[in-house]
Amino acid sequence: MKKETFVTKDKIKEIAAIYPTPFHLYDESGIRENAKAVNEAFSWNPGFREYFAVKANPNPFLIRILKECGCGTDCSSLTELMLSDSLGFCGEEIMFSSNDTPPEEFIYADRIGATINLDDFTHIAYLEDLLGTLPETLCLRYNPGGVYKLSNGIMDNPGDAKYGFTREQIIEGYRILKEKGVKRFGLHAFLVSNTVTNDYYPALAKTLFELCLEIREKTGVKMDFINLSGGVGISYRPEETPNDIRAIGAGVERVYRETLVPAGMGDVDIYTEMGRFMLAPFGCLVTQAIHEKHTYKEYIGVDACAANLMRPAVYGAYHHITVAGKEDAACDHQYDVVGSLCENCDKFAIDRMLPKIEMGDYLIIHDAGAHGFSMGYNYNGRLRSAEILLKPDGSFELIRRAETPKDYFATFDCFDNISDLT
Repeated sequence: MKKETFVTKDKIKEIAAIYPTPFHLYDESGIRENAKAVNEAFSWNPGFREYFAVKANPNPFLIRILKECGCGTDCSSLTELMLSDSLGFCGEEIMFSSNDTPPEEFIYADRIGATINLDDFTHIAYLEDLLGTLPETLCLRYNPGGVYKLSNGIMDNPGDAKYGFTREQIIEGYRILKEKGVKRFGLHAFLVSNTVTNDYYPALAKTLFELCLEIREKTGVKMDFINLSGGVGISYRPEETPNDIRAIGAGVERVYRETLVPAGMGDVDIYTEMGRFMLAPFGCLVTQAIHEKHTYKEYIGVDACAANLMRPAVYGAYHHITVAGKEDAACDHQYDVVGSLCENCDKFAIDRMLPKIEMGDYLIIHDAGAHGFSMGYNYNGRLRSAEILLKPDGSFELIRRAETPKDYFATFDCFDNISDLT
Protein backbone atom coordinates (compact mmCIF):
# COMPACT_ATOMS: atom_id res chain seq x y z
CA MET A 1 0.00 0.00 0.00
CA LYS A 2 1.08 3.59 -0.61
CA LYS A 3 1.86 6.08 2.15
CA GLU A 4 1.68 9.73 1.21
CA THR A 5 4.76 11.94 1.47
CA PHE A 6 4.84 15.66 2.21
CA VAL A 7 7.76 16.37 -0.12
CA THR A 8 8.32 15.86 -3.84
CA LYS A 9 11.39 14.61 -5.65
CA ASP A 10 11.93 18.06 -7.19
CA LYS A 11 11.91 19.68 -3.75
CA ILE A 12 14.34 17.06 -2.42
CA LYS A 13 16.71 17.76 -5.31
CA GLU A 14 16.46 21.49 -4.58
CA ILE A 15 17.29 20.94 -0.92
CA ALA A 16 20.04 18.38 -1.60
CA ALA A 17 21.79 20.81 -3.94
CA ILE A 18 22.50 22.93 -0.84
CA TYR A 19 22.40 20.41 2.01
CA PRO A 20 23.65 16.97 0.94
CA THR A 21 21.87 13.81 2.04
CA PRO A 22 21.22 12.32 4.43
CA PHE A 23 19.04 14.83 6.26
CA HIS A 24 15.95 14.90 8.42
CA LEU A 25 13.14 16.96 6.92
CA TYR A 26 10.12 18.32 8.80
CA ASP A 27 6.76 19.60 7.57
CA GLU A 28 5.79 22.81 9.39
CA SER A 29 2.25 22.86 7.95
CA GLY A 30 1.57 19.32 9.15
CA ILE A 31 2.93 20.05 12.63
CA ARG A 32 0.71 23.11 13.04
CA GLU A 33 -2.41 21.39 11.68
CA ASN A 34 -1.90 18.41 13.97
CA ALA A 35 -1.38 20.59 17.07
CA LYS A 36 -4.56 22.47 16.19
CA ALA A 37 -6.46 19.18 15.94
CA VAL A 38 -5.20 18.07 19.37
CA ASN A 39 -6.30 21.33 20.99
CA GLU A 40 -9.70 21.12 19.32
CA ALA A 41 -10.14 17.50 20.42
CA PHE A 42 -9.78 18.51 24.08
CA SER A 43 -11.33 21.98 23.88
CA TRP A 44 -14.20 20.73 26.06
CA ASN A 45 -11.74 20.93 28.98
CA PRO A 46 -10.87 24.60 29.64
CA GLY A 47 -7.60 23.76 31.40
CA PHE A 48 -6.31 21.31 28.81
CA ARG A 49 -2.68 21.48 27.79
CA GLU A 50 -0.49 19.23 25.66
CA TYR A 51 3.02 18.98 27.12
CA PHE A 52 5.21 17.94 24.21
CA ALA A 53 7.62 15.15 25.19
CA VAL A 54 10.95 16.84 24.49
CA LYS A 55 12.79 13.52 24.35
CA ALA A 56 10.92 12.73 21.11
CA ASN A 57 12.60 15.63 19.30
CA PRO A 58 14.57 18.31 21.18
CA ASN A 59 15.06 20.66 18.23
CA PRO A 60 14.32 24.20 19.50
CA PHE A 61 12.90 25.36 16.16
CA LEU A 62 10.26 22.64 16.25
CA ILE A 63 9.51 23.14 19.93
CA ARG A 64 9.06 26.86 19.30
CA ILE A 65 6.40 26.01 16.69
CA LEU A 66 4.58 23.88 19.25
CA LYS A 67 4.86 26.67 21.81
CA GLU A 68 3.12 29.00 19.35
CA CYS A 69 0.38 26.35 19.15
CA GLY A 70 -0.16 26.49 22.91
CA CYS A 71 1.86 23.45 23.98
CA GLY A 72 4.01 23.13 27.06
CA THR A 73 6.97 20.77 27.46
CA ASP A 74 7.43 17.45 29.23
CA CYS A 75 11.04 17.13 30.37
CA SER A 76 13.03 14.24 31.79
CA SER A 77 16.54 15.66 32.20
CA LEU A 78 18.45 18.78 33.17
CA THR A 79 19.26 19.72 29.58
CA GLU A 80 15.62 19.35 28.54
CA LEU A 81 14.65 21.66 31.41
CA MET A 82 17.34 24.13 30.34
CA LEU A 83 16.12 24.00 26.75
CA SER A 84 12.53 24.67 27.81
CA ASP A 85 13.60 27.53 30.05
CA SER A 86 15.73 29.09 27.30
CA LEU A 87 12.78 28.92 24.87
CA GLY A 88 10.60 30.94 27.22
CA PHE A 89 8.52 28.20 28.80
CA CYS A 90 7.94 29.00 32.43
CA GLY A 91 6.27 27.68 35.56
CA GLU A 92 3.34 25.41 34.94
CA GLU A 93 4.13 25.27 31.20
CA ILE A 94 6.85 22.74 32.09
CA MET A 95 6.31 19.24 33.48
CA PHE A 96 9.32 17.45 34.92
CA SER A 97 8.83 13.69 35.21
CA SER A 98 11.51 12.41 37.54
CA ASN A 99 13.10 9.01 37.10
CA ASP A 100 16.12 8.06 39.21
CA THR A 101 16.69 11.81 39.29
CA PRO A 102 19.99 13.47 40.30
CA PRO A 103 19.58 16.15 42.99
CA GLU A 104 20.67 19.03 40.76
CA GLU A 105 17.80 18.29 38.38
CA PHE A 106 15.18 18.53 41.12
CA ILE A 107 16.76 21.78 42.30
CA TYR A 108 16.77 23.29 38.82
CA ALA A 109 13.19 22.18 38.11
CA ASP A 110 12.03 23.80 41.34
CA ARG A 111 13.98 26.99 40.61
CA ILE A 112 12.26 27.53 37.26
CA GLY A 113 8.86 26.64 38.69
CA ALA A 114 8.31 23.43 36.71
CA THR A 115 5.64 21.03 37.95
CA ILE A 116 7.52 18.08 39.41
CA ASN A 117 6.06 14.64 38.79
CA LEU A 118 7.49 12.22 41.37
CA ASP A 119 8.19 8.66 40.28
CA ASP A 120 8.66 6.90 43.61
CA PHE A 121 7.37 7.01 47.19
CA THR A 122 10.88 7.62 48.59
CA HIS A 123 11.21 10.73 46.43
CA ILE A 124 8.75 12.61 48.64
CA ALA A 125 11.12 12.69 51.62
CA TYR A 126 14.12 13.03 49.29
CA LEU A 127 12.67 16.13 47.65
CA GLU A 128 11.72 17.68 50.97
CA ASP A 129 15.21 17.15 52.36
CA LEU A 130 16.72 18.56 49.19
CA LEU A 131 14.58 21.70 48.94
CA GLY A 132 13.83 22.25 52.62
CA THR A 133 10.11 22.19 51.91
CA LEU A 134 7.88 20.62 49.31
CA PRO A 135 6.64 22.74 46.38
CA GLU A 136 3.03 23.94 46.51
CA THR A 137 2.21 21.83 43.44
CA LEU A 138 3.22 18.18 43.08
CA CYS A 139 2.22 15.31 40.83
CA LEU A 140 2.60 11.58 41.53
CA ARG A 141 3.07 8.86 38.93
CA TYR A 142 0.88 5.77 39.18
CA ASN A 143 1.68 2.21 38.12
CA PRO A 144 -1.20 -0.28 38.58
CA GLY A 145 1.10 -3.29 38.13
CA GLY A 146 0.22 -6.49 36.32
CA VAL A 147 -0.76 -6.33 32.66
CA TYR A 148 -2.85 -3.60 31.09
CA LYS A 149 -5.68 -4.82 28.91
CA LEU A 150 -8.16 -3.28 26.53
CA SER A 151 -11.01 -5.04 24.79
CA ASN A 152 -8.65 -6.01 21.97
CA GLY A 153 -6.24 -7.79 24.29
CA ILE A 154 -3.12 -7.22 26.38
CA MET A 155 -1.49 -3.89 25.60
CA ASP A 156 1.58 -3.94 27.84
CA ASN A 157 2.97 -5.07 31.19
CA PRO A 158 3.26 -2.12 33.62
CA GLY A 159 4.23 -4.56 36.37
CA ASP A 160 7.62 -4.97 34.69
CA ALA A 161 8.15 -1.21 34.30
CA LYS A 162 10.48 0.66 36.63
CA TYR A 163 8.15 3.66 36.84
CA GLY A 164 5.58 4.82 39.34
CA PHE A 165 3.91 4.26 42.73
CA THR A 166 1.82 1.22 43.62
CA ARG A 167 -1.83 1.84 44.50
CA GLU A 168 -1.15 1.64 48.24
CA GLN A 169 1.92 3.87 47.98
CA ILE A 170 0.16 6.56 45.96
CA ILE A 171 -2.75 6.84 48.41
CA GLU A 172 -0.32 7.16 51.30
CA GLY A 173 1.75 9.57 49.23
CA TYR A 174 -1.12 12.01 48.77
CA ARG A 175 -1.90 11.81 52.49
CA ILE A 176 1.69 12.84 53.23
CA LEU A 177 1.66 15.64 50.63
CA LYS A 178 -1.48 17.09 52.19
CA GLU A 179 0.02 16.94 55.68
CA LYS A 180 3.17 18.64 54.39
CA GLY A 181 1.21 21.60 53.01
CA VAL A 182 1.07 20.87 49.30
CA LYS A 183 -1.76 22.95 47.79
CA ARG A 184 -2.23 21.62 44.24
CA PHE A 185 -2.23 17.96 43.30
CA GLY A 186 -1.79 16.04 40.07
CA LEU A 187 -1.98 12.41 39.02
CA HIS A 188 0.01 10.93 36.14
CA ALA A 189 0.36 7.53 34.44
CA PHE A 190 2.09 6.16 31.37
CA LEU A 191 1.17 2.53 30.84
CA VAL A 192 1.37 1.70 27.14
CA SER A 193 3.59 2.93 24.30
CA ASN A 194 2.58 3.65 20.70
CA THR A 195 -1.02 2.45 20.80
CA VAL A 196 -2.87 2.52 17.50
CA THR A 197 -6.38 2.48 18.92
CA ASN A 198 -8.82 5.21 19.89
CA ASP A 199 -9.64 3.28 23.08
CA TYR A 200 -6.41 3.72 25.07
CA TYR A 201 -6.78 7.24 26.42
CA PRO A 202 -10.46 6.78 27.39
CA ALA A 203 -9.63 3.49 29.16
CA LEU A 204 -6.65 5.06 30.96
CA ALA A 205 -8.78 8.08 31.87
CA LYS A 206 -11.40 5.83 33.47
CA THR A 207 -8.68 4.08 35.49
CA LEU A 208 -7.26 7.39 36.74
CA PHE A 209 -10.61 9.10 37.30
CA GLU A 210 -11.81 6.23 39.49
CA LEU A 211 -8.51 6.29 41.38
CA CYS A 212 -8.99 10.03 41.98
CA LEU A 213 -12.34 9.35 43.63
CA GLU A 214 -10.75 6.72 45.86
CA ILE A 215 -7.89 9.07 46.78
CA ARG A 216 -10.34 11.85 47.70
CA GLU A 217 -12.37 9.45 49.82
CA LYS A 218 -9.36 8.09 51.71
CA THR A 219 -7.20 11.21 52.02
CA GLY A 220 -9.40 14.24 51.37
CA VAL A 221 -7.14 15.23 48.46
CA LYS A 222 -8.96 16.55 45.40
CA MET A 223 -7.00 16.47 42.14
CA ASP A 224 -6.38 19.71 40.28
CA PHE A 225 -5.10 17.99 37.13
CA ILE A 226 -4.82 14.53 35.64
CA ASN A 227 -2.02 13.85 33.17
CA LEU A 228 -2.72 11.06 30.68
CA SER A 229 0.92 11.25 29.56
CA GLY A 230 1.77 9.77 26.15
CA GLY A 231 1.16 6.44 24.48
CA VAL A 232 -1.02 7.63 21.60
CA GLY A 233 0.83 6.25 18.63
CA ILE A 234 0.87 6.51 14.87
CA SER A 235 0.30 4.13 11.99
CA TYR A 236 3.83 3.30 10.82
CA ARG A 237 2.46 0.76 8.37
CA PRO A 238 0.29 2.01 5.51
CA GLU A 239 -2.32 -0.70 6.09
CA GLU A 240 -2.94 0.45 9.67
CA THR A 241 -5.84 2.76 10.50
CA PRO A 242 -4.41 5.87 12.15
CA ASN A 243 -5.66 7.19 15.47
CA ASP A 244 -8.43 9.77 15.32
CA ILE A 245 -7.51 12.37 17.93
CA ARG A 246 -10.98 13.90 17.88
CA ALA A 247 -12.55 10.50 18.63
CA ILE A 248 -9.98 10.02 21.39
CA GLY A 249 -10.78 13.41 22.90
CA ALA A 250 -14.50 12.69 22.74
CA GLY A 251 -13.92 9.33 24.46
CA VAL A 252 -12.07 10.99 27.33
CA GLU A 253 -14.82 13.61 27.61
CA ARG A 254 -17.47 10.90 27.88
CA VAL A 255 -15.64 9.17 30.75
CA TYR A 256 -14.97 12.55 32.39
CA ARG A 257 -18.67 13.40 32.39
CA GLU A 258 -19.64 9.93 33.56
CA THR A 259 -17.10 9.72 36.39
CA LEU A 260 -15.78 13.07 37.58
CA VAL A 261 -18.63 15.48 36.93
CA PRO A 262 -21.23 13.62 39.06
CA ALA A 263 -18.66 13.51 41.87
CA GLY A 264 -18.27 17.31 41.84
CA MET A 265 -14.89 17.18 40.11
CA GLY A 266 -15.85 18.77 36.81
CA ASP A 267 -13.14 21.39 37.17
CA VAL A 268 -10.16 19.01 36.93
CA ASP A 269 -7.71 19.94 34.15
CA ILE A 270 -6.68 17.28 31.65
CA TYR A 271 -3.09 17.17 30.37
CA THR A 272 -1.37 15.02 27.75
CA GLU A 273 2.32 14.43 27.02
CA MET A 274 2.50 13.19 23.47
CA GLY A 275 5.71 13.13 21.48
CA ARG A 276 5.37 10.56 18.74
CA PHE A 277 1.82 11.63 17.81
CA MET A 278 2.80 15.30 17.70
CA LEU A 279 5.79 15.00 15.36
CA ALA A 280 6.57 11.53 13.99
CA PRO A 281 4.44 11.67 10.79
CA PHE A 282 5.71 15.17 10.01
CA GLY A 283 9.36 14.23 9.74
CA CYS A 284 11.26 11.92 7.41
CA LEU A 285 14.83 10.83 6.79
CA VAL A 286 15.92 11.53 3.22
CA THR A 287 18.78 9.41 1.97
CA GLN A 288 20.31 8.51 -1.38
CA ALA A 289 21.07 5.12 -2.91
CA ILE A 290 24.85 4.92 -3.39
CA HIS A 291 25.58 1.18 -3.78
CA GLU A 292 23.89 -2.01 -4.89
CA LYS A 293 25.00 -5.50 -4.02
CA HIS A 294 23.91 -8.80 -5.57
CA THR A 295 24.83 -11.79 -3.41
CA TYR A 296 22.45 -14.10 -1.59
CA LYS A 297 20.04 -11.19 -1.44
CA GLU A 298 19.56 -7.93 -3.26
CA TYR A 299 20.94 -4.99 -1.26
CA ILE A 300 20.60 -1.25 -1.70
CA GLY A 301 23.19 0.71 0.25
CA VAL A 302 22.23 4.26 1.22
CA ASP A 303 24.19 7.16 2.65
CA ALA A 304 22.24 7.12 5.92
CA CYS A 305 22.70 4.48 8.61
CA ALA A 306 21.32 3.50 12.00
CA ALA A 307 23.23 6.42 13.52
CA ASN A 308 20.65 8.63 11.78
CA LEU A 309 17.61 6.48 12.61
CA MET A 310 18.17 3.64 15.04
CA ARG A 311 14.62 2.27 15.48
CA PRO A 312 14.74 -0.33 12.67
CA ALA A 313 18.16 -1.62 13.75
CA VAL A 314 17.55 -1.70 17.50
CA TYR A 315 13.84 -2.51 17.73
CA GLY A 316 13.16 -4.12 14.37
CA ALA A 317 10.68 -1.27 13.90
CA TYR A 318 8.95 -0.78 10.57
CA HIS A 319 9.42 2.52 8.76
CA HIS A 320 7.76 2.83 5.38
CA ILE A 321 10.01 3.77 2.45
CA THR A 322 9.04 5.73 -0.64
CA VAL A 323 11.37 6.05 -3.62
CA ALA A 324 11.00 9.70 -4.58
CA GLY A 325 9.53 10.14 -8.04
CA LYS A 326 8.44 6.49 -8.17
CA GLU A 327 5.40 6.80 -5.92
CA ASP A 328 3.14 5.18 -8.54
CA ALA A 329 5.61 2.60 -9.83
CA ALA A 330 5.07 -1.10 -9.22
CA CYS A 331 6.76 -2.46 -6.08
CA ASP A 332 8.16 -5.50 -7.87
CA HIS A 333 11.71 -5.67 -6.55
CA GLN A 334 12.70 -7.13 -3.19
CA TYR A 335 15.54 -5.41 -1.31
CA ASP A 336 17.30 -5.08 1.98
CA VAL A 337 17.95 -1.35 2.39
CA VAL A 338 21.11 -1.00 4.45
CA GLY A 339 23.50 1.52 5.93
CA SER A 340 27.27 1.51 6.38
CA LEU A 341 27.71 0.56 10.04
CA CYS A 342 29.82 -2.50 10.80
CA GLU A 343 26.74 -4.18 12.26
CA ASN A 344 24.47 -6.57 10.38
CA CYS A 345 21.41 -5.05 12.05
CA ASP A 346 22.03 -1.72 10.24
CA LYS A 347 19.06 -2.22 7.95
CA PHE A 348 16.20 0.18 7.29
CA ALA A 349 14.20 -2.56 5.58
CA ILE A 350 14.46 -6.31 5.14
CA ASP A 351 12.93 -8.12 2.16
CA ARG A 352 10.98 -4.95 1.35
CA MET A 353 9.07 -4.79 -1.93
CA LEU A 354 9.95 -1.51 -3.65
CA PRO A 355 10.16 -0.10 -7.17
CA LYS A 356 13.41 -0.78 -9.02
CA ILE A 357 16.01 1.45 -7.40
CA GLU A 358 18.72 3.12 -9.46
CA MET A 359 21.88 4.58 -8.01
CA GLY A 360 21.25 8.21 -7.12
CA ASP A 361 17.56 7.66 -6.30
CA TYR A 362 16.31 9.44 -3.20
CA LEU A 363 14.60 7.30 -0.58
CA ILE A 364 12.15 8.86 1.86
CA ILE A 365 12.03 6.98 5.18
CA HIS A 366 8.72 7.93 6.76
CA ASP A 367 7.63 8.79 10.29
CA ALA A 368 11.04 9.85 11.57
CA GLY A 369 9.90 13.13 13.14
CA ALA A 370 9.95 11.69 16.66
CA HIS A 371 12.54 9.32 18.15
CA GLY A 372 14.53 9.77 14.97
CA PHE A 373 17.33 12.32 15.11
CA SER A 374 16.94 12.51 18.91
CA MET A 375 18.10 8.89 19.28
CA GLY A 376 21.06 9.33 16.96
CA TYR A 377 24.58 8.43 18.01
CA ASN A 378 28.20 8.37 16.81
CA TYR A 379 28.97 4.67 16.71
CA ASN A 380 31.62 3.82 14.10
CA GLY A 381 32.46 7.51 14.10
CA ARG A 382 29.38 8.22 12.01
CA LEU A 383 28.14 11.78 12.18
CA ARG A 384 24.61 13.02 12.79
CA SER A 385 22.90 14.58 9.82
CA ALA A 386 21.32 17.98 9.24
CA GLU A 387 17.75 18.87 10.14
CA ILE A 388 15.73 20.99 7.73
CA LEU A 389 12.31 22.61 8.10
CA LEU A 390 10.01 22.72 5.08
CA LYS A 391 7.90 25.84 5.42
CA PRO A 392 4.26 26.31 4.30
CA ASP A 393 5.33 28.52 1.36
CA GLY A 394 7.68 25.82 0.02
CA SER A 395 10.87 27.44 1.26
CA PHE A 396 13.16 25.55 3.60
CA GLU A 397 15.43 26.40 6.52
CA LEU A 398 18.40 24.65 8.06
CA ILE A 399 17.46 24.17 11.72
CA ARG A 400 20.47 22.07 12.69
CA ARG A 401 23.63 21.72 10.64
CA ALA A 402 25.19 18.34 10.00
CA GLU A 403 28.00 17.30 12.32
CA THR A 404 31.56 17.45 11.03
CA PRO A 405 34.63 15.45 12.06
CA LYS A 406 35.69 18.50 14.03
CA ASP A 407 32.57 18.10 16.19
CA TYR A 408 33.40 14.44 16.76
CA PHE A 409 36.90 15.26 18.03
CA ALA A 410 35.87 18.36 20.00
CA THR A 411 35.57 16.63 23.39
CA PHE A 412 39.05 15.04 23.24
CA ASP A 413 41.64 17.29 24.90
CA CYS A 414 44.42 15.62 22.94
CA PHE A 415 43.09 17.11 19.70
CA ASP A 416 43.03 20.74 20.81
CA ASN A 417 45.65 21.57 18.21
CA ILE A 418 43.37 20.49 15.36
CA SER A 419 41.58 23.52 14.01
CA ASP A 420 39.66 21.95 11.15
CA LEU A 421 39.24 18.31 10.17
CA THR A 422 36.72 18.87 7.41
